[in-house]
Amino acid sequence: MIQANNVTLRVGKKALFEDVNIKFTEGNCYGLIGANGAGKSTFLKILSGVLETTNGDVSITPGQRLSVLEQDHFKYDAYSVMDTVIMGNERLYQIMKEKDAIYAKEDFSDEDGIRASELEAEFAEMDGWDAESNAAMLLNGLGVETDLHYSQMADLNGNEKVKVLLAKALFGNPDILLLDEPTNHLDLDAIAWLEEFLIGFENTVIVVSHDRYFLNKVCTHTADIDYGKIQLYAGNYDFWYESSQLIIKQRKEANKKKEEQIKELQEFISRFSANASKSKQATSRKRALEKIELDDIRPSSRKYPYIDFRPEREIGNEVLTVEGLSKTVNGEKVLDNISFIVGHDDKIALVGGNELAKTTLLQILMGELEPDEGTYKWGVTTSQAYFPKDNTAEFDNDYTITDWLMGYSPVKDVTYVRGFLGRMLFAGEDGVKKVKVLSGGEKVRCLLSKMMISGANCLLFDEPTNHLDMEAITALNEGMKKFKGVEIFSCHDHQVVQTTANRIMEILPDGTLIDKITTYDEYLESDEMARKRTVYTNHEEDN
Repeated sequence: MIQANNVTLRVGKKALFEDVNIKFTEGNCYGLIGANGAGKSTFLKILSGVLETTNGDVSITPGQRLSVLEQDHFKYDAYSVMDTVIMGNERLYQIMKEKDAIYAKEDFSDEDGIRASELEAEFAEMDGWDAESNAAMLLNGLGVETDLHYSQMADLNGNEKVKVLLAKALFGNPDILLLDEPTNHLDLDAIAWLEEFLIGFENTVIVVSHDRYFLNKVCTHTADIDYGKIQLYAGNYDFWYESSQLIIKQRKEANKKKEEQIKELQEFISRFSANASKSKQATSRKRALEKIELDDIRPSSRKYPYIDFRPEREIGNEVLTVEGLSKTVNGEKVLDNISFIVGHDDKIALVGGNELAKTTLLQILMGELEPDEGTYKWGVTTSQAYFPKDNTAEFDNDYTITDWLMGYSPVKDVTYVRGFLGRMLFAGEDGVKKVKVLSGGEKVRCLLSKMMISGANCLLFDEPTNHLDMEAITALNEGMKKFKGVEIFSCHDHQVVQTTANRIMEILPDGTLIDKITTYDEYLESDEMARKRTVYTNHEEDN
């Protein structure tokens, strides 16, 4: 168990948390939610002891081990992948290293023998002999290939490091597990594996995530941060949303009844206070009036952007034809003879673990890369807007937000452009901010403004939910669902894929394509998916 007792944290004069009391108990998974800036990550740092509170304290059941998903991707570059994961249980790793040092001695003494015996007993008690196989199971589940398990962390790419750090946090069955955005940079297969792992995890989990499907799948409770307080709800994210809306509705209805009662009492008092025969009744009603208190209903600090993609023209019958596309990147054939035809009602999700292949395909379709072989052709009635995964070049300039968007607007009018920015929560002085100093989330909202203002009837997205908060993801999901045009997108948010796509394309590790007219959940349950997993599991084992 881990508990916050009267926790207050002030940053300058601002109280980020005020007298927070909350208990997280064994066997439950708590989703920590709140608007951007509400303090979700900060609260996890308080629980882990990284940040000291202004007042109050955090207590943990004596003897329990706490594990945290670390965010520094370079911290373990001097270590192997296997050592990094096993470091998740610090005591076990210390024992292993001390044992190795003793056995490496040339002058092995009796005292060394006694110490080694003590360490071996503790090692066995901690299931040390299975440490490497347990670590390998976690790495494989998250999609880290077996031939990388003994590589140096410095040799891994960013996504692989994220998975190793997550495996480190999960290793050794910690009593308390703190996870800050564990699904970031994970493909949908790895997220599905993590969901099943956490569902079967019997200790305490506290997780921050912007993935609604993930929270609904794993959470038994929801802890909502708003205005420096944390309100605990039994149930997952959807249950929290329904419950919180119901509570607000009930309070508003109760206030409405109280307001009607107040009005009646005030009218009676005003009418009869000067009447001697009614003076006692008027006095009695004054006392009743003084006892009525309206509930304080504060609006949530959450802000939802308004995302509405409106195509300027309808698409004809010919949308996109792809024939025999092949592409090799850095010696790896990521696309191998891919062909497909896109219809005017298609909303296509590109799924699977081959991130480079998905990005490469989108870049080819947008004319940013040339294929090695094959052709593609957009229909004459189509127009395209593109959301790139890497937006660095887009914002490497000295433009203000307004000027930047004006460059893409068909209407060169400041008021018109600021209307689109306002929908994406850029208000007032925000319009004169330089684009190169924007946060990751702000840059994403700018790119979505650009796509809205384009009026394109074919939208291509490469991981648009990265850096967005829950409210913006919800708004984007609604905008993608309502869009009356063609969409081709890669996204790690299960709910976005499931509720938007009517066609699934998976690019396999060998660069070939599975193409199905289906929803994502139906695809995951399909015989084709089961066959594909069996083929590639056997292939990896053979290697």
